Amino acid sequence: MKESVHTLEFTTIGDVIKKYREQSDLSISQLARLSGVHKGVIARIENGDTRRPSLKTTIPVAKVLNIPSDEFIEYYIEIDKRPKVLFGLLNEAIRLCNVSLASKVAKRFLETPYEDSHLLMERLYNFVATLSDQRFQLPLYHVIIKYTRERGMQRFLAKGLLKKYLLERDDFNRLEETYYNGEEILHYADFLDNEEKVIIYYKMAFHAHAMKKYDKCIEFGKLGHAEDHTQNELKERVALAICNSYMFLGDYCALEQHLDLYEKLNYRFIIERVKFFRGTVYSRTGNYVGAIPLLRECLAETTEVNRIFRLTELFDALSKVSDPDSIKSFLEEEEKKIQIFDNDPYQYSELGRYYKLKGNYFVTNGLFDEGMDAYVQSIYYFGKIGALKLIM
Repeated sequence: MKESVHTLEFTTIGDVIKKYREQSDLSISQLARLSGVHKGVIARIENGDTRRPSLKTTIPVAKVLNIPSDEFIEYYIEIDKRPKVLFGLLNEAIRLCNVSLASKVAKRFLETPYEDSHLLMERLYNFVATLSDQRFQLPLYHVIIKYTRERGMQRFLAKGLLKKYLLERDDFNRLEETYYNGEEILHYADFLDNEEKVIIYYKMAFHAHAMKKYDKCIEFGKLGHAEDHTQNELKERVALAICNSYMFLGDYCALEQHLDLYEKLNYRFIIERVKFFRGTVYSRTGNYVGAIPLLRECLAETTEVNRIFRLTELFDALSKVSDPDSIKSFLEEEEKKIQIFDNDPYQYSELGRYYKLKGNYFVTNGLFDEGMDAYVQSIYYFGKIGALKLIM
């Protein structure tokens, strides 16, 4: 009975090829003819004269011998520890779409004794950053994070955690989990370069805002502003999130101070929204006579992207003055203009709020079926960002 190759231990790639060839009842000449690799090359590989054959040579041979590609790579990484070979095997594992194998090869690559570990890490990190397929990026960043955490390589730990966070934060069903992952990165902020610091502070500011952690939004946003000495749109959007946070916290004095500051800095995103902020402050401080006309103006001037925010604020003000006729005509006129922008947690949050207000209006006026439908819509949009407290 033939001995299974799976039970054998190999010391060279030649051993693997020879055992599979013998089990296939092929001569070296036959294998050479089928694979296109010269028989002399195969013979030297099998007898150990060529102990480190190239992948370009061995892969065609392995295909003829029906050695599964992932299995052949498994043999290779146990036998050949050269960085160049392992890096080639990593690319091969990715070409085969084998995520677990790619992770295993990456780990072996980092463990090779033939090169400095920091140089190996830098090469792997830069390589993973160029991949476009998240199926490989996330698992490979996990390899990087685990390896650097165990060995105290703080710089690459910080960079790996940042990359992982940026990939995962767009999963709105895991906002809470990814937020705390982001907070971990801040412990390593000193190991990031300036641009990376700005990115994590800004992204965490937006993340905190989406989760209604407004104090944290302000804190992270200002940390980012302190590091960012350029003028750019993202910086202005963070300023907008800071102003929103002061508004939601009811700190209208701080809001006015920051509106004045950002106007002086010529932040376009703030200048375009000053009227809306002032109308909202009127509404939230009970000045509905001043708020409603101003908010109507803002809604008439709005773009599609921010319509839902202005729509909801006006709806809220109208609800507070108990004017059902105005609300009815408002709903009939504005409902058809609502546009939904996918993958925007702020839009989802505001849509949840809008449909909650709509449900309240219907139920208050005895339209229970319509009210329940609106509440279901509200739950749906809050659910898209995992806002369980708002759902409850």
